[in-house]
Amino acid sequence: MKEKIDIDNLPQHVAVIMDGNGRWAKKKGNLRIFGHQNAITAVRETVEASAELGVKYLTLYAFSTENWSRPKYEVEALMQLLVSTIRKETETLNKNNIRLQSIGDIAALPHACRKQLEEAIALTSQNTRMTLVLALSYSGRWELVNVMQKLAAQVKAGELEPEAINEDLVKTFLTTAGMPDPELLIRTSGEQRISNFLLWQLAYTELYITELLWPDFRKEHLYEAILAFQQRERRFGKTSEQLQKAHS
Repeated sequence: MKEKIDIDNLPQHVAVIMDGNGRWAKKKGNLRIFGHQNAITAVRETVEASAELGVKYLTLYAFSTENWSRPKYEVEALMQLLVSTIRKETETLNKNNIRLQSIGDIAALPHACRKQLEEAIALTSQNTRMTLVLALSYSGRWELVNVMQKLAAQVKAGELEPEAINEDLVKTFLTTAGMPDPELLIRTSGEQRISNFLLWQLAYTELYITELLWPDFRKEHLYEAILAFQQRERRFGKTSEQLQKAHS
């Protein structure tokens, strides 16, 4: 399947909503955290496959602002798992020339989690093959409120005219500033919604939804998603005829 992929038509930025860990664990008669623990293999395979193909940015929706309302034991176990996983994987990221970044309300994370994350980001900051972005304590609405507050503060201070606010300016205030918008969003577990994820950035993103639960996701499933992406016509509001004319 990998051989069928057109390397010249790769999505430069792939985003993933990693859904179904709890349901996967429940099916096996275990606690939800068992699903989160077994999801690490899916993360590792997706990162490796993306880097091998030549994807430049991979953003994983790891923990939303809404997830803070989950049972306390699950949140604490998730944070501990996050710390231990980042600690274990930092060396592998460096070996594979992968840079780690994060988006979200990082200040809301527990101190140990934030410290481990910041250390890993610093240690991988010079890597150039691919950027792995973890969305932690993140939500699209939180991000857009932040952008509006910053723009309003500049207008209030007389540093910015309201008429000067446009799409290009808004992009510079987003947590993803400097990154291309995702061309492909993968969501596992069959849920057909974007769950408050990258609301601005997903405006023209191709959606790929699979019934597979996240802990079962492997390299070949990423290849399937990319092949499906490559079979679509991305028109951005134009007609097929206009696109054909532009390419002729």
